[in-house]
Order: sequence, then C-alpha cells, then structure tokens
Amino acid sequence: MKIIEKVEAIKQQELSATENLETMYETIQEKNDDINAFVEIDLPRAQRTAENIDRRIKTGEKTGKLAGLVIGIKCNINVMDSTISAASPTLKEYLGSYNATVIERIMKEDGIIIGLTNMDEFAAGSSTETSMYGPTKNPSAEGRIPGGSSGGSAAAIAADMCDIALGSDTGGSIRNPASHCGVMGFKPTYGYVSRQGLLDLAMSLDQIGPFAKDTTGLALMLDTITGYDQYDPTTFEGKPDDFMPETSNTSLNGMTVGIVDEFMDVTDDKINAQVNKKIDDMISLGAQVKELSFDDISLGLPTYYLINYVEFFSATRKYDGREYGERIEEVCGPEVARRLEIGSYISQKEFSGKYYKKALQARSLILNDFQKLLNDVDIIAGPTVPKLPHKIGEEISTMDMYSYDVLTVIANITGIPASSMNAGKVDGIPVGLQLQAKPKDDHKILSTMSALENQ
Repeated sequence: MKIIEKVEAIKQQELSATENLETMYETIQEKNDDINAFVEIDLPRAQRTAENIDRRIKTGEKTGKLAGLVIGIKCNINVMDSTISAASPTLKEYLGSYNATVIERIMKEDGIIIGLTNMDEFAAGSSTETSMYGPTKNPSAEGRIPGGSSGGSAAAIAADMCDIALGSDTGGSIRNPASHCGVMGFKPTYGYVSRQGLLDLAMSLDQIGPFAKDTTGLALMLDTITGYDQYDPTTFEGKPDDFMPETSNTSLNGMTVGIVDEFMDVTDDKINAQVNKKIDDMISLGAQVKELSFDDISLGLPTYYLINYVEFFSATRKYDGREYGERIEEVCGPEVARRLEIGSYISQKEFSGKYYKKALQARSLILNDFQKLLNDVDIIAGPTVPKLPHKIGEEISTMDMYSYDVLTVIANITGIPASSMNAGKVDGIPVGLQLQAKPKDDHKILSTMSALENQ
C-alpha cells in the first residue's frame, strides 16, 4: 500500500488512525531496542491525535492531507515539550518550548508525531555514531552504519516504524542515509522549507526534508511543509505547485539527463554498475542522456567544510551554559569539538580572509559552474554516496568520514534540490541514485523518481 493509499483508506474508514498508530508502535517496541532509530516516544500525545482524527472522520469533518499518518522527527527540530537535544549532552535536558514551523504545518494537516529520531551530535557526522544516545543500526545492512546525520529517520522508515520522517540536510544528511538504508530522501531547494525551529549546523546550507518509502509519501510531506514563512526570511514568497500530481508519472519522454563523468570517477565501480542500470531505465523511459564534465568537484568538500566550521561555531555561541543547556565546549564529543576549534580559529579576523572569504569565493565559482551544467539538462543523475557504509564501530579517518559527502555537498553549496532513491544493492547493501536539478525544479526530480518507481 502506497502512503497516499493509506491516507485514503483512513479517510474512508477502512483503516483507523488509531490502528495505524498501534501497528507502528508495536513495530517500534519490537525493533527499536536493537536499531535505536527513535530516542524519544510520546505515545499519549500520539494517541490523542489519532483518536481526534478518527472522531472527526466518523462525524464527517474535514481532515488534513496527512490524516492518520505516523511521523518521526529528527531530534534537532523543535517539538514542544519534547527533548530537543540534537543528540548532544549540551542540550540533554532542553525541552522544546515551541513548535518549529514544519511541526505546526504537520499538526495542521493531522500528521501523528510519534517521537524523535536519532542523529549525529548537532548533525556533525555522516554515520549516526556520534550521538549521545549511541549509534543507530542500519535495518537494511546488518552491522553497518545507516549513514548520517539523519540516520535515525532513515532507519525508522526502512524498519517500518513510521510512514514519513523528517530530517535535515546540510551536506547530504538526508540523501546519505537514504542511500545506505535503501529508502527515498529529498532535500528541497533552499528557501522552499522554513528552517524556523531547526537547530543550526550551518544556516546557509541547512534544509529540512522528508524520508519515505515511496514518492507519494515525499509528495504529501512536501505539500505540507513547503511555502513562505514570515519567521524565516530565507523562504520564498508564495507556495510551490502541488507535488502529488508528479507521483503518477510513467514517462521521461523529452527529458534530458546529465551524467557527470567526475561523479562516476570517484565512485566505487560496483556502485556505478547499479547506478548505470538506473540510467539505462531512464533511457528506456524516453530520456536522452548527455555526458557532462565538472572540474570543480575537488573544491566541494573544502569549500563546504570551511563554511560549515565558521557557521557552526557562530551558531553555537548561545550554548554558553548560562541561559539553557551546558557549555558546549565542556561536554561535546570529539567531532563537534573539532569543528568548534577550527571554526573558532578561522573566524578570527586575521584568518577569515585566508580561509572563510576564500571559501565564499569558491562557493560562487561552484555555483556558477554547476548552473552552467544544469542549463543544458533537466536532471543530473549519478551515485549518491561514492562508497559502501562502514561497519559500526570501525575506526576510519576523519577525511574518510568526510569523503562520504563528496557527491552530496554540491547541492547544499548551490542551494539546488536533490534526492536519493534506491538504485539496487552491492554485496547485499543498498546504494542510492542521486538526482539533482535547477533551483525550484523540485517537481522534475519527484516526477523522475516517480517514473522509475512506476516502471
């Protein structure tokens, strides 16, 4: 049953919201002690929401587009009276005092928020191993990391613990775990979704987006959370056209798909083989393929991380232990400490020109050059992550960890929409197909995903 079909079944009283919640909660009880996808569950609140939805449906009242669906929320997005810790000891006792804009919109559309999902501490990671709650396991690849930083959300979807989950994506943190867990993840155009209520990692790069097992789940959530927000000046005026119509696409006739040679060059051959099969599927659906070259790929990671360090350091100055939380430098883990130390160093006046300002110049160069690539195609298709996820607890170097992001950071640097969907398996481990498009061409990405899904 697709997600949209489940909503329709609930509205037609073929399935109750309460029954859907009970099924998901039973799965959480059965699996979560092992997988560690959820770090906090609020069953009483979820039950009240489900009962209210069922009552309104029975009395013929109108219900929202998410009516009866169970939603997981990454624990760096404010939900009132929930522990919004960002998986860090810094905020281990911080209760959300308000709802983020995306949470208000989910509640307005009758989504049932079941709880908060695990993540890398302050979203600084690509494996969900740096969480104070312990690592999340990958339900789709035994013994492997689920990716990060939104690994809990991806794992919750893969393990059927919720219908849709929210994550945040600063350099690939939705797409990376979607690839490793074999589910769908979508990073919208920067400015399409309000960041109000999201704990910053890097404000000019962060974007909230959904995970689901099918495109109708992505579409329902995108239709819910996109649109202007007066509390976030980076959001665009108005609201995008509905996404749901894109989920019935069955053809790619007239579509030009770009394949970037350098993206394939840095990727494991076995992963490329699975991605190439998906590209062949796109051709069979009517798409034309155009080979592209992007010489700036080597600039992506250093540009991204220099901006990330400075913006993260700036965003965390409020965690000084006086108003709320602990002093971050005294309790944080090693990866957060590394980013704070480097961010502090390169934020100093005498070094900002040498590092941060040059990173901003490189960002402009990458933006201009990538826009030129996109001018000639509708979609760029390629691998999401260049290598397979490592085993949980396996020691890898900092640079090896950062290299997971080499294919995903470009979308954050440029603000364009990007997604990941399952391309197949290598040695029994899921690998992802990444799709990228021009700013505000999110619909083209979803339509392409739908054509592949409906093939």
